[in-house]
Amino acid sequence: MITSSIVNRFPIIVLLMFIFSCNNKEDITDQPQGEEEKNLTIFFFNDPHGQLNNFAKIKHIMEKEKETSEAILLCGGDIFSGNPIVDQYAEKGYPIIDIMNQVGVDVAVIGNHEFDYGLSVLKSRVEQKGFSWVCANVDTKESGLSQFDPYVTLSVAEMDITILGLVETNGKPGAVIPSTHPWRVRDIEFQRYSDVVGQYKDLKESENSDLFIALTHLGENTDRALASEFPYFDLIIGGHSHSFENEPTNGIPIFQAGSYLSHLGKLELTIKNKKITGMKSSFIDLNEYTNEDQELRNAIDTYNDEPKFDEVVGYASSYLNTTELGCFYTTALKEYWGVDASLQNGGGIRAGIDEGDITTLEIYRMDPFNNGNVIYTMSVGEIKQFFLDTNARMHMSGIRLERSGDDIIVYDENEKVLGNNEQITLSINDYIPAVYDNYFPYEDAEIKNLTTADVIINYLKTTNSTVDYEGCNRFY
Repeated sequence: MITSSIVNRFPIIVLLMFIFSCNNKEDITDQPQGEEEKNLTIFFFNDPHGQLNNFAKIKHIMEKEKETSEAILLCGGDIFSGNPIVDQYAEKGYPIIDIMNQVGVDVAVIGNHEFDYGLSVLKSRVEQKGFSWVCANVDTKESGLSQFDPYVTLSVAEMDITILGLVETNGKPGAVIPSTHPWRVRDIEFQRYSDVVGQYKDLKESENSDLFIALTHLGENTDRALASEFPYFDLIIGGHSHSFENEPTNGIPIFQAGSYLSHLGKLELTIKNKKITGMKSSFIDLNEYTNEDQELRNAIDTYNDEPKFDEVVGYASSYLNTTELGCFYTTALKEYWGVDASLQNGGGIRAGIDEGDITTLEIYRMDPFNNGNVIYTMSVGEIKQFFLDTNARMHMSGIRLERSGDDIIVYDENEKVLGNNEQITLSINDYIPAVYDNYFPYEDAEIKNLTTADVIINYLKTTNSTVDYEGCNRFY
């Protein structure tokens, strides 16, 4: 049986005083020296991004493990954004909350994409979750979103396991926010992980824990910096970089299990005297694992049965990777609105499109973030200055950039050089001006009442249903 105790934001050191009577004839030196070894299995996954199908396999694995040993299940963040079944559900994000509740997740750290739907939606999902959601470097202020606990201590049989949560804050130059739409986190405040971790250096002792885990959404390089600079933890389980990690830094084991629920990490630990004395690690390939919990499989199938995503809206003449889709994406935004040019950040294109019929499901997978569409009228000189100052790289249509020493030459579609004073109209998603607001003032935006995904679907339906961009690369 697992129970948890939730605590205030800052650790409280409790002084335990043992007073022995002078008449007590028991000699404490006669007590057993050291504890018996204890065993614990930790399963973990990270960055599922809305993928549901393999949770039925995880539940089967967990139930089999619990027949013979104590086990917990941890999530390294980013449960949202990536599967239209989840992202476009009437209650955005609810299906994966429901499935994670049923599979028995114990603790999850907040990831940057947990904020993608906005705070009011996240508030509703937080109220529906059946697991502990932890994060030590966020203050929800007066936003209406409940304050996340910085850590939780689980009681697993005769062990106490303390788990501290941390999220990355590299979302915007000059700001301390996660990599999400900046407009969606305006009412809450973040701190860099390095500014808060020191507050918890004695947490293992104050909680009298057998194990102290950092459950992070920082990325592999930052996890290694965390281990090097703040060696308080027995192990680190992370997310964000979508990598496979199982190597120690500074004597602290660090783990991460890929992404999109392709694998489940498994740690078999032996713990004695509050130290890990034995560890076996492995990654279970969930796409190869064949057994499932049938009840959970049925629940997932019910969510997946959504006919509106089967609508065919276009045709791809070949498989399109994310670079080729950058050409298609920006062309669609440019031609649909009849503007001069379009830009798109590379990280906003999240999945390829297969050859053949294109469904709405594929468009929402490619562009999952529900970003709005805005149009700017600006000079070529202003566009050049943006790229010179930020060194940003973008997919684009209607213009082409060429570096020339310390300058940039801007060409139009006919390879004509554009002068700095020439005005062009530019269609972009509203994430770009939210991140680079010094160059794209909000008050100058012409706001369209469509998401970029909806614009692309409309473009395929009304303007050009055939997508043929094999080999295209307009990422400058």
